Parts: sequence; structure tokens; C-alpha cells
Amino acid sequence: MNLKKIDHIGIAVANLQEALSFWETSLGIEPHGIEDVAERKVRTAFLSVGDTEIELLEPTSADSSIAKFIEKRGEGLNHIAIRVDDIEAALAELKAKGIQLIDETPRNGAGGSRIAFVHPKSTHGVLLELCERKQK
Repeated sequence: MNLKKIDHIGIAVANLQEALSFWETSLGIEPHGIEDVAERKVRTAFLSVGDTEIELLEPTSADSSIAKFIEKRGEGLNHIAIRVDDIEAALAELKAKGIQLIDETPRNGAGGSRIAFVHPKSTHGVLLELCERKQK
């Protein structure tokens, strides 16, 4: 598996504008894109910190996984995303190793990425996202 780098860190927030206010006012970091991802029922904002990004995720529906996460655990760290060159190959390799996957096939993510999640039961409690980006 060709792991490239940590692509981004996902943070679940109840109110995207309030969260952005902290990052912009306190740290001087402005988002470079806000996007609705209908498939995941979230609104996202990406903030660059060096060559890694922070993804703020606000639920757009009460039945989204982010809304359920916030209800159960509160706002905070939701996932760590690792960039891969070939997401299908990475998923096949993990499956062959007996790793529990949430997604056996990639789905569409923000910014035109292709993503898939590895179950926290296999990663010692961390929701791990595999992320394939065509150019970046």
C-alpha cells in the first residue's frame, strides 16, 4: 500500500460559521473552500496548515453520521485521513488482511476526492479515512 501522507484531519462541528470564526480570528487561518457534500449530508470547510488540511464538518441533516457523532460524543476530532494513490488497491489489501472496513468500495468526498473508511474496531478506536485525490 502506498501511503502518501496525512491528507487531512476531520473535526465535527455543530455550527460551521462559529467554528470558522475561531480559526480565522484566533489563528488567522481562512478556509479555501466551503462545500456541501450531499452524499454525506455535511457542509465542509478546508483550512490549510502547512501541507496538511483541517476539514471542519457540519451536519446538514439530523440523520447524517456527523450529526450522530456530535449527539453521542460532542464536537471534536472525527477522523484522520491518509492519502493513497490507488484507493481500490488499498481497500483490497486491507480486506485481504482481515481489516474491518466501513466502505468496501470508494464513495465521493469533498473536492472531487474518492474516500473510504476503515472501522475504528480495527484501528484501536480511530476512524481512519483513505483518500484518493487526482491532483494535489
